[in-house]
Amino acid sequence: MTQLEELVRQSEVPDSTASPATDSDQVDDIPLYAARRKIYPQSTHGKFRTVKWIVLAVTLGIYYLLPFVRWDRGINAPSQAVLIDLPNRRFYFFFIELWPQEVYYLTGLLILAAIGLFLMNAIAGRIWCGYLCPQTVWTDLFFAIERLTEGDRREHMKRDSLAWTAETYVRKGLKHFLWLMVAWWTGGAWVLYFADAPTLVRELATGQAAFVAYLWIGILTFTTYTLAGHMREQVCLYMCPWPRIQAALTDEYALNVTYRYDRGEPRCSVKKAEQLRSAGAPAGDCVDCLQCVHVCPTGVDIRGGANLGCIQCGLCIDACDNVMTKLGRPTGLIAYDTDLNIKARSEGRKPSFKLIRGRTMLYAAIIAVAGGIMLFTLATRDNEGISVIHDRNPMYVQLSDGALRNAYTIRIVNKELKSRDFIVGVDGLPSSLVDFIGLPPRADGRQLVTVGPDQTKEVRVTVTDYSNSPPAPSTTVLFSLIDIDSGAVAQMRDHFFGPERK
Repeated sequence: MTQLEELVRQSEVPDSTASPATDSDQVDDIPLYAARRKIYPQSTHGKFRTVKWIVLAVTLGIYYLLPFVRWDRGINAPSQAVLIDLPNRRFYFFFIELWPQEVYYLTGLLILAAIGLFLMNAIAGRIWCGYLCPQTVWTDLFFAIERLTEGDRREHMKRDSLAWTAETYVRKGLKHFLWLMVAWWTGGAWVLYFADAPTLVRELATGQAAFVAYLWIGILTFTTYTLAGHMREQVCLYMCPWPRIQAALTDEYALNVTYRYDRGEPRCSVKKAEQLRSAGAPAGDCVDCLQCVHVCPTGVDIRGGANLGCIQCGLCIDACDNVMTKLGRPTGLIAYDTDLNIKARSEGRKPSFKLIRGRTMLYAAIIAVAGGIMLFTLATRDNEGISVIHDRNPMYVQLSDGALRNAYTIRIVNKELKSRDFIVGVDGLPSSLVDFIGLPPRADGRQLVTVGPDQTKEVRVTVTDYSNSPPAPSTTVLFSLIDIDSGAVAQMRDHFFGPERK
């Protein structure tokens, strides 16, 4: 039997897995919670399936291999290109090094991610879910392993309907073993971002790694195996909040995977369509072969219209295009489209696509502004810094001779990968003595402080005011930091406190 004859046969025989409603069905018989129906996605080929394979290979390749990429930062810094160094409170990303006080960059990245998600939704619906979501990527990989070990849809369904044999146990055991290996390496790759990857791999293999590394590998192995191997579409349907948010954000111009019912209805078999067309009656291009349903990873029938379970992956487009090609009919019965265009075609008008509109321009502008601000601050940020903490208990001390003394803790930051000498000064009080505790006193209120590479250093300072004028409750004091080699200056203002005036 040829492929064309097989498609014709499928279009004339109802799907055995379907349960059509009858007139005797009652609404009261419908349960509040539907029992889970196991989904057996069928493999397909086409441009969207190819794009998904490319995205899967690129994203998983980056995730698994990036910890092993090296980046030379000098002798005083780690050589891993991407590293979250929690013990030293640093984040390294190639030539970028972020300190804890620069957490606002993380805030900026979260803003960019959120607005980027809104922009993708405004252009083409849930394309994030269909191509880039980690749940989708890993589930695709698990589906590929399942087809490799248990066969495609029909073969898999047939095996599950029969009594288990030794071959069944071997196939299912191999499948779950490969799933666990993928899940295990997923967890292992994650912990490699928090320590030097080659060193940690050696320690993990010899049992010398910290317990927390094994713990997180176990947690992520379990979650990956469970979510991608067993829960699959349940994550998209019930656990993920994005489908509900996306439904509130979308508009009538966003492209979504759409069944073009203006062309597909009324549905009928190939032979029936020929008979109707011969009689001058309308007949749609849809032959009701259910290929679009069989390839869907969430089991959605796209012909029923917009559905919460549709992740916009485009596999139903590939399946339908393959059927239309074999039948000699135009492709595009299912495509990225809008209901407005379907209505326009039904009325004889030309469809239009408005990818550039107020909403998309606003999202793009926000991304450009936020990204530009982040790049500007990153390019112009200082490699040194000073912060001052005033002692709070007591705020000031009055000496026996009437002089007032305030105490401070100065923290000096050196973000370069070399030791640097700084001149620290305190100005604002004309008749004062600045004492850097533990360092020799100087009459000019200046002090030389050396800070090691990529380090911070705290210095205790007391400022004593010997002015004969009545003291003010608060006087501004300027703390300055000057790099001897480059002349770079960092400053911070604080207050010198005294008693309230009477």
